[in-house]
Amino acid sequence: AEHAEQYFRKHQTGFWRRLSTWREIAVARKALQLAGNPASVLDLPSGTGRFWAMLCEQPDRRIYAADNSRNMFEVGMQLRPAEVTRRIETFQCSAFDIPLPDNAVENIFCMRLLHHIGESKDRLALFEEFRRVASRSVCISLWVDGNYKAYKRRKAEARRGRKAFQNRFLLERSQVESEFRQAGMDIIGHVDFMKNYSMWRIYVLGTAGN
Repeated sequence: AEHAEQYFRKHQTGFWRRLSTWREIAVARKALQLAGNPASVLDLPSGTGRFWAMLCEQPDRRIYAADNSRNMFEVGMQLRPAEVTRRIETFQCSAFDIPLPDNAVENIFCMRLLHHIGESKDRLALFEEFRRVASRSVCISLWVDGNYKAYKRRKAEARRGRKAFQNRFLLERSQVESEFRQAGMDIIGHVDFMKNYSMWRIYVLGTAGN
């Protein structure tokens, strides 16, 4: 719980962190617009609810929030405004095993998870589960190549060599786009955090008819 509260606080401290959060929310809003402003959304992993207020901008939207850590969303439910939290239905789960029926929500909204998943087979398992649960679309963020920050990261990784343990991964766009298609999802579009500079990109994927 203490770690979850620290996570909540850190995104609200310091000018640059607050500016980054503002930009990330704006990019996520645009991704949802590309997805057709879905009427029901599963925020997974939800963390402490950084995107909940934005998700609530659609007054009739049904919003579910899930995380592998119950402490994360419980802290969010305690500290976010009541007009936001009363709209949120929470539950604990793994993103690889979502306890919802097929086509349970129109959209799965997945921020800041995929750059932690280094194995292709694991990403495919995740995408297939998302396609099962989301009836229309998925919005998913990740680190991609082809930009200045990716170039700098590649150079830094080459200097220090491969670490025994790594939990953040920069993916080639061609690789992950191929995996989306292998999992039966179409690429509707994408939104970059800062084009040609930042590694962060949100892909908007279509699941309908698959």
